[in-house]
Amino acid sequence: MPNTIIIGSGSYLPNRIIGRDYFLGSEFYSEDGEKIDKPVEETIAKFVEITEIENRRFIDEDLSNSKIGYEAAKLAIADAKIDQEELDYIIYASNFGEVTEHGYADFMPTMAARVKNKLGIKNRKCVTYDMLFGCPGWVEAMILADNLIKANVAKTILVIGGETLSRVTDPHDRNRMIFADGAGAVVVKATDEENVGIIAHNTICDNGIELDYLANGPSINKESDQTRLFVRMQGRKIYEYALKNVPNAIKETIEDAGLSIEDINKILIHQANAKMDYAMIERLHKLYDVKDYDHSISPMTIQDFGNSSVATIPTMYDLIIKGKMDGQTFKEKGNIVMTSVGAGMNINAIVYRFP
Repeated sequence: MPNTIIIGSGSYLPNRIIGRDYFLGSEFYSEDGEKIDKPVEETIAKFVEITEIENRRFIDEDLSNSKIGYEAAKLAIADAKIDQEELDYIIYASNFGEVTEHGYADFMPTMAARVKNKLGIKNRKCVTYDMLFGCPGWVEAMILADNLIKANVAKTILVIGGETLSRVTDPHDRNRMIFADGAGAVVVKATDEENVGIIAHNTICDNGIELDYLANGPSINKESDQTRLFVRMQGRKIYEYALKNVPNAIKETIEDAGLSIEDINKILIHQANAKMDYAMIERLHKLYDVKDYDHSISPMTIQDFGNSSVATIPTMYDLIIKGKMDGQTFKEKGNIVMTSVGAGMNINAIVYRFP
């Protein structure tokens, strides 16, 4: 049975850096639809204190999700040094697809098909899939790619995660300050080398009472247009759910790989909220009775990039492997975890071993 290794990566970080001053003119409302009375500067400062998000990236008006995904894909293909006509599949993960100027999600044609078109790929047998799985979409797309390769259905696959969340956030919701734009991509390939690449993965879908923790809904300002839908999230419930479930899911995946926490060199965790990420990594180590650990095991980008959803992990991978993230490197032949939690609620994790 072949294994799945990453042979190239690329990412696109928008040029527009959005700091706290961008939101000074906002009029924020509570989840109950009541206008928040305190000064907006105070609301912003409290948000930064909790999430550590000082800056985020937004795309320019002339760009779109498929365009930034295409830019990341081009870099990944060049890095992989392959002929793009060799690609058997393109899998594109996102939550909202090609967001229109009015903020509506557009998935027809698929995002993957749009990128294939932009790349100019002529191979009619290069199959284009979209992965809709919340923020864990890119990790799940990697799991799908691994399954296709292990089933001998494909040998070379382009896996993209791209999002333009700046266009689907409620201007009256404090949570809008979390979200950002970006794209990341990798090329994966089948190898006969044993015990390398994706050596274990797990996926959990809790779709009961958790279903509405992250969903679309009208503006929390009842006096505004109630027909347009925005990202809505129940932050406290998501925090509690993630802290309870994600560390256990990561531990199970590490054990499925026949490893323990001391064998893991990096944990690339979805960047949704710095406080939540710190707590999940600490809880994971507690499951192994480890109190003191090197906090650089879990790199953080959220402070400067915000939450770009499906783009977070492939972007972080690309920056580290290309030496563009200060103080962060991958160990030769080391083991890393890639893990995410998001709308559904869905959780997934991969243990990846460098060849």
